Amino acid sequence: MRVFACLQVLLLLVNATSVSAAEPSPKPTPNFVVIFIDDMGYGDIGPFGSRLNRTPQLDRMASEGMKLTSFYAAPVCSASRAQLLTGCYAPRVSVPGVFFPAGPRGLHPDEQTVADHLHRLGYATMCIGKWHLGDQRVFLPTRQGFDGYFGIPYSNDMGRPTLEDGRSVHPLMRDEKVAELLENEGQRRITRAYTEEAVRFITRNRDRRFFLYLPHTAMHVPLFPHKDFAGKSKNGTYGDWVEEVDWSVGRVLETLRSLQLDRNTLVLFTSDNGPWASKGKAGGVAGPLRGSKGCTLEGGVRVPTIAWWPGTVRPGTSHDGIAGTTDVLPTLVGLAGGDLARAKGKRRIDGIDISPMLTGQSKTSPRDHWFYYQGTRLKAVRSGPWKLAVMKQSLGMGIRQKPADLNIDGPRLYNLDKEIGEKTNRAQEHPEVVARLQKLVASMRADIGSGRPGPGVRPAGQVKNPVTLFPSRPRRRTPTRAGKPIAWQTAKPGDAYPSGSAPRIAGKAFHVDVIVEPRGSDGVLIAHGGSAVGYSLYIKNQKLTWAVRYGTNSIQRLTTNLPDKPNSRLRASVSPNGLELRVNERKPVVVKRFGVLGRHPQEGLCIGHDNANPVDNQSTRKRFGGKLSGLKVTVGDRLKTSKPDN
Repeated sequence: MRVFACLQVLLLLVNATSVSAAEPSPKPTPNFVVIFIDDMGYGDIGPFGSRLNRTPQLDRMASEGMKLTSFYAAPVCSASRAQLLTGCYAPRVSVPGVFFPAGPRGLHPDEQTVADHLHRLGYATMCIGKWHLGDQRVFLPTRQGFDGYFGIPYSNDMGRPTLEDGRSVHPLMRDEKVAELLENEGQRRITRAYTEEAVRFITRNRDRRFFLYLPHTAMHVPLFPHKDFAGKSKNGTYGDWVEEVDWSVGRVLETLRSLQLDRNTLVLFTSDNGPWASKGKAGGVAGPLRGSKGCTLEGGVRVPTIAWWPGTVRPGTSHDGIAGTTDVLPTLVGLAGGDLARAKGKRRIDGIDISPMLTGQSKTSPRDHWFYYQGTRLKAVRSGPWKLAVMKQSLGMGIRQKPADLNIDGPRLYNLDKEIGEKTNRAQEHPEVVARLQKLVASMRADIGSGRPGPGVRPAGQVKNPVTLFPSRPRRRTPTRAGKPIAWQTAKPGDAYPSGSAPRIAGKAFHVDVIVEPRGSDGVLIAHGGSAVGYSLYIKNQKLTWAVRYGTNSIQRLTTNLPDKPNSRLRASVSPNGLELRVNERKPVVVKRFGVLGRHPQEGLCIGHDNANPVDNQSTRKRFGGKLSGLKVTVGDRLKTSKPDN
């Protein structure tokens, strides 16, 4: 019996061995490296047509990997980073524009980032570079799923003066502490410092799975290439820094090769938005695309992208399928073996797993369409080769030229396969395409909204009493001289006042009261401020809009219909609880996610017109032709906003 039992055990072992031999062990889940460049244009690197910038490492990366030629980001920095990390269009997570140092808002800590998901799957996670999703400690990478952080937490043009001696510096952080304060020339070390840190992280984690997020400070202005690259390119300082970025990519890829990790690591190289073309030689180029950073034309949001994974991504290939930053999270989590449907803290996202496209399992992209948001405004949608613009568009941040073909609310239909430069409007020729894409627009407006937040929007994080990361002096602003207060009882359309004469509204609740007799006229009723901060109340196409600008890339609008009555009593309010717009005794239009203005506008107050840079570039520029009476701006810390004054 003992011999028989031994034989049975032996047979079981043999069978188990044969089964193991017949069934190969599952392929290990890959490592991930995401290299996110700042303000690099579609035409700035060799694989995407540049003849000015030498990029041999990126050329090799593309020859060994796949170019994604229809890969989309957001128009500006913070919004694009929010999309990549959360898998959501930026307005869904209330990050429509750009965060500034010592600001009260940031990416909400409850959002589930790609780092959160991968960390729970056992990955080592590291963020090296420009974070720009809030600099209060509760918003930093170490609170968003990353084991560690090394970098400047915002743009390299956002320096603050030190309290000690007034030097303008940027904090270089290690995790949640300031490791060094960098003056401008100190930034010349930053690309190399990021690269060396990345190499150390990869080497340290060679025996475990890792996720490295490497959002470079380059190519944001001011430009600071390392001394080893300064003056070496044929494209000035911009070309110098592009070539240093190329060197950095080469160092990362060579580290992976030397550690024999290349065949089990997916590397994604891309940019956060288009080039800052208004900076001239200090900005990049969009190649064949129209537009630049800050707009929703292709040049503002279609970015140069390369996927590299030797042995898995077919070398030397190119794919024109629609994809974007929202797709990074579901793609990486899926490849890591995660299940978003069962993930902890499950939240709705907009991203799609594009790994079948990358690995060659599918010849087409799983994504059928892409929505183009600028701030909170849905400007356009693309499906297949067709792009439908439904609002006015600009050529980009800082570009004053306003081409007539972009200065209409739409619809404007472009066939990007036939004309990538977005010049010829095909809307009249293809009404059925316009109708189909308008349905997509309507569905997204019903979800995230456009101008006003929809039901699918989640709040940003917010803190009280935000502080700078290091002791610093208050920012120097040109003081607004106090002037003679406005005599509201005699104020009339056409009047203009210096900002110092207007009620002081920084950090305070206020409301605007006015009685209007529109006479069917569009026009600005009152405007105070400009393109940096301010407010405007205007009528356009018989709709009343209350626009409040919190920053260059942050504006909130409330809109309602005007009644047919000859006189309408209006109240537009700003309070710590949000914004409100009321007409007569109707139920007000309210948004509770925005508060008071952080500073007093520099530009003046105008009645019946807006004579400078408009607060809202969507407003009419017409002078108001109707009658105004009872106009007054009232300021107070705790104004009631429920009912207009009688």
